[in-house]
Amino acid sequence: MITIYHNPRCSKSREGLQVLEDSGKNFEIVKYLDEPISEATLKEIINLLGIKPIELVRKNEAIWKSEYKGKDLVDDNIISAMVKHPKLIERPIVVANKKAVIGRPVDNIKSLIE
Repeated sequence: MITIYHNPRCSKSREGLQVLEDSGKNFEIVKYLDEPISEATLKEIINLLGIKPIELVRKNEAIWKSEYKGKDLVDDNIISAMVKHPKLIERPIVVANKKAVIGRPVDNIKSLIE
C-alpha cells in the first residue's frame, strides 16, 4: 500500500498527490494536520527515510523559531516537537514498499512508486 502524508494547503503536497493520482495506483491519504501522526509512526517514517529527525523539520516555521531553534535538542525532543506541532513536518511524505521519500521534488515520489 502507498500512503501519502498530505497537507492540502501546501502546493508541493498537492503536486505529490497529483503524481499518485496520475499513477493509477491505489493509495491512502493521511491528512496529518487533521489526523495526528503518533510518535511510533513518525519514528518508523524517519527510519524508512533513513534520515535524522532534524532533517524532517520545517525550520522556517514560526513555531520552530520561537520554541525550538537554538536549543540543545536530542532526537526524541525533535520527534516530540513534530508530534505536538505537525506543521513542523516536511511534506509530502510518501511511504511504499517499506521505503519512504519526501516529495520535494516530486520526482522522488515517481522513483519510489515506479
